[in-house]
Amino acid sequence: MRCPRKSPPRVCITCLAVCSWLVVGGCGRYADFTLPAPDATGPGAPFTWEAAPAPVLGRGPQAWDSVDVLNPSVIRFRGTYLNLYSGFDGKTWSTGAATSPDGVAWTKRGRVLSPGGWEANWATNGSGLVEGGEILYWYAAGDPPRIALARSRDGVAFTKQPEAVVPLGPRGSFDERGVSDPYVIRRSESFYLFYLGQDRAARQRLGVARSRDGVRWEKLRSNPVLEPGPPGAFDENGLGEPAVWSSGGFYWMLYTGRDRGEHRRLGLARSSDGVRWEREQSFAPVSGDQAWDRQVVCDPTVELAPDGSVRVWFGGGDVAHPVENIHGQIGIATLRGRNK
Repeated sequence: MRCPRKSPPRVCITCLAVCSWLVVGGCGRYADFTLPAPDATGPGAPFTWEAAPAPVLGRGPQAWDSVDVLNPSVIRFRGTYLNLYSGFDGKTWSTGAATSPDGVAWTKRGRVLSPGGWEANWATNGSGLVEGGEILYWYAAGDPPRIALARSRDGVAFTKQPEAVVPLGPRGSFDERGVSDPYVIRRSESFYLFYLGQDRAARQRLGVARSRDGVRWEKLRSNPVLEPGPPGAFDENGLGEPAVWSSGGFYWMLYTGRDRGEHRRLGLARSSDGVRWEREQSFAPVSGDQAWDRQVVCDPTVELAPDGSVRVWFGGGDVAHPVENIHGQIGIATLRGRNK
């Protein structure tokens, strides 16, 4: 799922001006920072992509996830794999859960998060982490979209924070019209959130924020950290859905890029500090080569595997569209790199 590209609601210009002036006040906090040094061991470039031919999680018949199944967030919880994924019924995006002993064969457990109140028809596209026996799940919600947080002790019953935890940016910022596609990692004493920001020109770029508790976030003052590619590039029309890990002396980011025809593919970028990113030139953007994902490959979530590879769960579809109705299903792939 991506930020919908549409005309935003009218907003009080005076309020936006005040918000822009009080950048470190009620409209959000900002700071200069970098991430801790990346892990020296583990896989590094060049990476090769090996995808299973068939999806591992499909749409439900006559159900809340009957139109699209996308946006996997796969975590290890109580000795099993838990997939918090997005389902679409043609009107509403919700979050469901599936479990698996191996990350390949999945059993659906039903819908666990539905939109309510300020969230409009979105409660979806999230990123989960296990912290102290509790699942923290950051997800996109609202119109315009912002990032919310829900917590669970069992992966079934979730308690939401009453308001968004990552708000829109001030007037003129790269994320003043949309904040979406969260992906959270834990490094040292802090959480780091990589996310999509949309500005008033509907440009979609990637930024990062930092938090000690997962609730109060400070955005990087110099956001965005990655821009769309040049004309003709696979990602010229916008970026989204980052998935970040550390290995081989770098931070690595798989991200979704959209071309002018709204086909989606996965690109790879790297960084030595988590803030200054460059595209990995040895990695060719990933396109789907099966009927079910021939138009869209998107929504990665990653796991460093014991054999030194990177497992990737991703969304795929056979209709080129930036948001939904793509007959979305979830697949699995492996990134194999040079191990140190």
